Amino acid sequence: MAQNAKITVHPAYKIGEISNRLFSAFLEPIGTMVNGTMFNPKHPTADEQGFRKDWIEALKETGLPAVRMPGGNFVSAWEWKNSIGPKSERRVVLDPAWHQYYTNEVGHDEYLQWAQKVGTEPLYTVNMGTGTIQDAMDLVEYTNHEGGSYWSDLRKKYGHEDPYNVKMWYLGNEMDGPWQLGSWSKNPDGYGYKVLETSKAIKWIDETIETAVCGSSAPFMEGFPEWDQNALDKCYDVVDYVSVHHYHSAPPGDIKALLGGALYYEDFINTEVAMIDYVASKHRSPKQVNISFDEYGAMVRPLQPLNPGYGRYNMARNHYRFDPERRYIRHDPDNMPERRFPGGDMLHALSMASIQLALLRHADRVKIGCMTGGLGALAASDHDHIWKSGSHYVFMQLLQYAKGVSLDTKVECEIYDMPGYAIEDTSQYTGKEGVNFIDSASAWDEENKRLTVFVINRNEESEYPLTIDLKGFEGYKPAAAYRMHTDDLELNNSFENEKLIAPKEEENYTFENGEFKLHVKPLSWNVYVFEA
Repeated sequence: MAQNAKITVHPAYKIGEISNRLFSAFLEPIGTMVNGTMFNPKHPTADEQGFRKDWIEALKETGLPAVRMPGGNFVSAWEWKNSIGPKSERRVVLDPAWHQYYTNEVGHDEYLQWAQKVGTEPLYTVNMGTGTIQDAMDLVEYTNHEGGSYWSDLRKKYGHEDPYNVKMWYLGNEMDGPWQLGSWSKNPDGYGYKVLETSKAIKWIDETIETAVCGSSAPFMEGFPEWDQNALDKCYDVVDYVSVHHYHSAPPGDIKALLGGALYYEDFINTEVAMIDYVASKHRSPKQVNISFDEYGAMVRPLQPLNPGYGRYNMARNHYRFDPERRYIRHDPDNMPERRFPGGDMLHALSMASIQLALLRHADRVKIGCMTGGLGALAASDHDHIWKSGSHYVFMQLLQYAKGVSLDTKVECEIYDMPGYAIEDTSQYTGKEGVNFIDSASAWDEENKRLTVFVINRNEESEYPLTIDLKGFEGYKPAAAYRMHTDDLELNNSFENEKLIAPKEEENYTFENGEFKLHVKPLSWNVYVFEA
């Protein structure tokens, strides 16, 4: 038996308000995500627009707050004007980002109408690669203006009388990346000035909206955080968020590195917050710009050979290569290959949950979080069926219980060290010492007198006796306790059995003198709810 672990929560340890958008998702037409999962006119459940109603209904039941769309790398060469009006008149175009033909059958209106059917808020990404300021102005006018102008009346003509009232607009995607069409990787000042003028212009069209400027696409970027600082410095007064992305990678079999990846997210967030506040001080501004972490994920990747002399942070050369054998792909929505994350549901659920807890611990400044793969996590799919993966249950418990304010959750437990490693030249991780085996965050819904403590045990082998000290929450008692655990890490939920990996009620606990005690299983997800 491992040594005792202890978590202390107290109402005085407030971090910040938890935004309703913190646990959201991201959608981009990669592979069959749009043409197949979202849109398939031949599917038995297809509605009059060709959308799969089984997927819509499954997502609608989750109460998913928001989805960032329509990209991603895709959007940096997408001309939205090609995607409106009668489908028979729309252009089929090349999508250089993903080397695919894009039919525009799912166009600007369809994305927003799909979001309405799901009951989720669209967070819209604007083409700032090949797109112009005028394109962005026309887009917001078409989307949000009530009528009486060319673009708003064109929306009415095409069948949508009322404005869509999209409130959140991302001004570009990963504009520091050399892989991006119209990249600003070598000119953050120019990008910042373009954002300044674009954000100003579209806010003059609709002064209720919010905008985000792109920050770094990863903490490994050659210009991080100077690129972010230079871009934000030019447009601080007219934007509301800095948009950042990161995908954590761990070597095969290294579960400690996979689940410890949350620490690199926290380093990234802390650096970005410091940069933002430095720029605010330069501008003598009382305004607080926050963070939108609108693409994130964790994955297992094999170690690649390193190239001597390549340069640790130099990503550019990797993206200026051209393969004469490469061909464009035409995706058939009705020929949808099965796609699954490698490995079982449990590790995938834990790896994503560890990142979500990191975002929750920074709820004072991270106000939007969009999980890449979040739609599939909530409603897994193949050509014929929809089901609940293990990640579904974790995501749903965060949506249900992570309300109110985030609390600084003090953890005392056994620790481990993560040696540094390099997946390849551009994904090199410094080591971490003193990583907690017990990962935790908590949320206090003061209005409804409910406290929730979320716990992950990162240890592959050891069960921990755990004490949660609630003495500061006088009158609170256990209301529910859940544990998700399996001894077989290769198990996956399926349409036939979607509860193979799912939370079960935990009954073996004690509560006395403000201390909640129980044991947490190895590699488990745990949720403890207390109410007054």
